[in-house]
Amino acid sequence: MTDYVAIDLEMTGLTPRLDRIIEIGAIKHKAGSIETFQTLVDPEMPLTEKVTEITGITNDMLEGATDIDSAMTSFMEFVGDLPLVAHCVSMDYAFLKQWALNHKVDMAYQGVDTLYLSRRLCPDTEKHTLLAMQEYFGIKNDKQHRALGDAVACDELYQKLLEKFGDQDPSIFAPRPLHYSGKKQTPATQRQLKYLKELLAYHNLTPESQDIVFEKLTRSEASRKTDQLLSTYGRMNEK
Repeated sequence: MTDYVAIDLEMTGLTPRLDRIIEIGAIKHKAGSIETFQTLVDPEMPLTEKVTEITGITNDMLEGATDIDSAMTSFMEFVGDLPLVAHCVSMDYAFLKQWALNHKVDMAYQGVDTLYLSRRLCPDTEKHTLLAMQEYFGIKNDKQHRALGDAVACDELYQKLLEKFGDQDPSIFAPRPLHYSGKKQTPATQRQLKYLKELLAYHNLTPESQDIVFEKLTRSEASRKTDQLLSTYGRMNEK
């Protein structure tokens, strides 16, 4: 496989129906040429300290960033019909596909997972994270946990694995259809919003203090926020 796109996403968390993309990075190999793609994405919600600690991406950096719809449109144009390569490609694809489901966009990619390849071909290594495999193969990456830096590192890892093991078992390097069994996210119901607002008022909390933007809440997000408030502050008759 000589024509493909190595990708990496940075997200607010690991759950596609609840969390959001904050950065997309990719490096494309096509017809002997190489192109890169990188964009920060406005998640329309504040980042947690943990996300900033891991990625180095701050709320200030995301002010004025590209909206997810524009970012995904540009990304899909960049990729075209090429296969995707990623470290745990199913995770990245799940976030891409969730957006497609939400917007009724037809999306179907094939892909190669360098995490699977690493586990299969390098069983002697204790860990198979992207960082561990970079150290194993001596791959330099000055931008860990940034989308383009990790996409380039993943690309180099794929090339290293192909060079070392490609002749042994070429079939495992072939792209395969990617799958994600998510559902379209729908806006929060009026009943959910009403209860959430009453719960906030009862505990003297503001939407801003709980990172809640009512206009953007989906049913899943509203349920999660409600559960978090109930767990932390209790029900309205338990205060």
